[in-house]
Amino acid sequence: MNVHLHSPAGRRRRRRPALAPLAVLLAALGSTSLAPAQPTPATRAQPPARLAPAPLEQQLQPSAAGRTYQVSLRQLGAVFPLQLRGVQGAAGVQFGVRGDEVVTSARLHLNYAYSPALLPDISHIRVLVNEQVVMTIPVPKEQGGESLQRVIDIPTRLIGEFNRLNLELIGHYTMECEDPAHTSLWANVGNDSTLELSVNPLALPNDLAFLPEPFFDRRDARQLVMPIVFSRVPDAGQLEAAGTLASWFGGMAGFRGASFPASVGQLPPKGHAIVLAQGGGEGIAGVPAAAASGPTITMVTHPNDPASKLLIISGRDAAELKRAATALAVGGMSLSGPSASISELKEIAARKPYDAPNWLASDRPVKFGELVDPATLSVAGYSPDLIRVNFQVPPDLFAWRKKDIPVHLKYRYTARPLEDKSTLNVGVNEQFLRALPLRAMDHARPSRIESWLNKAVPPGDLLPAEDKFDIPLFKLPARSQLQFHYYHDIIKEGACKDVLLDNVRGTVEPDSTIDIRGFSHFIAMPDLAAFANTGFPFTRMADLSQTAIVLPARPEAGDYTAYLSLMGLMGTVTGYPAHSATVVLGGDRLDGLEDKDLLVIASGNNPPLVGQWADHLPFSLKEGTKRFRLSDYASRLLNWFDPEQRDRMRPGRSEIVYTSASSDAVYAGFESPLKSGRSVVLLISNQASGLKQAVDALLDPDLLKRIQGSTAVIRGKQVDSLVAEQSYHVGQLNPVTRVQWWLSRNPLALIVLGVVAAALVAFILYIALRARARRRLRLQQG
Repeated sequence: MNVHLHSPAGRRRRRRPALAPLAVLLAALGSTSLAPAQPTPATRAQPPARLAPAPLEQQLQPSAAGRTYQVSLRQLGAVFPLQLRGVQGAAGVQFGVRGDEVVTSARLHLNYAYSPALLPDISHIRVLVNEQVVMTIPVPKEQGGESLQRVIDIPTRLIGEFNRLNLELIGHYTMECEDPAHTSLWANVGNDSTLELSVNPLALPNDLAFLPEPFFDRRDARQLVMPIVFSRVPDAGQLEAAGTLASWFGGMAGFRGASFPASVGQLPPKGHAIVLAQGGGEGIAGVPAAAASGPTITMVTHPNDPASKLLIISGRDAAELKRAATALAVGGMSLSGPSASISELKEIAARKPYDAPNWLASDRPVKFGELVDPATLSVAGYSPDLIRVNFQVPPDLFAWRKKDIPVHLKYRYTARPLEDKSTLNVGVNEQFLRALPLRAMDHARPSRIESWLNKAVPPGDLLPAEDKFDIPLFKLPARSQLQFHYYHDIIKEGACKDVLLDNVRGTVEPDSTIDIRGFSHFIAMPDLAAFANTGFPFTRMADLSQTAIVLPARPEAGDYTAYLSLMGLMGTVTGYPAHSATVVLGGDRLDGLEDKDLLVIASGNNPPLVGQWADHLPFSLKEGTKRFRLSDYASRLLNWFDPEQRDRMRPGRSEIVYTSASSDAVYAGFESPLKSGRSVVLLISNQASGLKQAVDALLDPDLLKRIQGSTAVIRGKQVDSLVAEQSYHVGQLNPVTRVQWWLSRNPLALIVLGVVAAALVAFILYIALRARARRRLRLQQG
């Protein structure tokens, strides 16, 4: 793909403007309306208090000159509470500051507890920001073991773009000889502790070279909320362009998640936003009209908020609008200047199945260094953190008779001085797999040949090792994590002799590999868990070229928002913009969509296709009346020998019908009525607020895992999955495996084939023996 563009500013180097003087000036001006940058003695000396934990994220009232927000340690990556162990235990998180903001004050709302055995005179907890001490927290004995809270002011001079917040326990339990690994040396910091930042906005120039900033800033750990505004009621082409942009931003947002509130003809009162402007209609007040020269990308200042920007995607028609959006999504990093016109966009190479950048490649072994930053594969100390390797596998890997995924692990570590119980523990998704012993150093004198080799190639400080093991496929959901933990055994040498030297290191080599070659792609459907976790079957093609999204003929803002947010989730899963998805309005005519999987989104009482496909749906929603088919477990248990019951091929025998005016939403999956082997996922609610609840459930890890089966009902923070008794399969198996698999699921057919085979063998033996008997009689008579 090549993008040719014209920019009034010409080509320029991508660089950040010199904003330091302006940042200082704004910080000084904003200090009167925000929390003070230098804490007062009263705030610095606040004693610990037993208070309720702070919320995970709390948006505070913005002041006239800026705003204040809080982000929890959990949002910053602390999945579990921080555990500080030993005489000098440490743990921490990273946080960043957006490029379009300057911090005017910062506070840490710390929830913590510590061991009552700590000696207060020689023990304390240190709080550090970027390796500089911010505060030393005393540990009085009378408050040991209690849940405490403290507010700590952080000097803004210590905060940069990327920062490290560390908490360190200096712990002692006796004035005499002590065990540095004694169990009484502990402190716990809750991951519900929050970092509060007061910021003032910075006015950035209108320059596309900053993209994706300021619309998405990777230093911001909060969920991305990016409004998308249509200059007029959008048609299918405009919606396809907006979906391309949403999937692009969703792919960059990653673990943060992203939502895209949609509106028509009205800008949000403040904040960054994306505007899609098509020529030939009325524009938005304060927003430049669509360019008359073709597809154009422009950055302008928000007319109602000077500190915010608008990213305007414009064109004379829907085709040009989509061309501009695609050029931005696949080549936006090469743009510069306040505006760029796309003069040519060559055809993008077609994607292949299962080649999403965020998925493990299925045609070669994948190195760990391709999955994570190699710098995160090394640890140090006697109580190191886990080494984590995140990866995604296609949800339709067929594990029958091939149930394991091979891993070739290469690692290095500091050799143990003596043989002990030190191990490298390997796990996946917090489940133990195996323990690899760490060997001791060789104290024997090297031979002459070894001495020569050591002179030619000096040995490294770490001892190399490798191991091959298999991961059972059933332990791997679509999103998985390999975990490696170096456990160092501490040998007790006696009183006053136990001294831990900080000289142990461990690493997992970036060229370690995981290999999913050899697996067929075959899965029983419908499977809403596969959709919720990986967007399957739509994400089978990373660009969604085999996907059609069906919306009502007259969508509401809630329908647009749900569609864009789902496209953002698709981008998060694949890491690639969905520029080839097809949007259909109305759904009355589906000609040419037989070879596509359908994602149907609707709210209100007359959703598209629901009336036409009523016989295929496991439920119905009509004028406030809700009807659901339920699985009949008892019947299936009594008829276990019937393969149609085991495969859930017959409709359920039980139904529930009730009337309600609530804003429930339903996810439903079923085989496409247009063509066998194709899938439909339906998201429907009688109110637009229900669609929002359904999309939010996909962003909540606790709710996400409850979306399963073929029908899931979302009611606020409650998710109920109802397994409708229909099933089909998608994917391909080789002929031999297909026959073997079919026979394994149909034991009666296997018995019949066995009897037929036995009868055939018996008949052949009978014929052969009769012929032999005749020959013997002829010989005797002759």
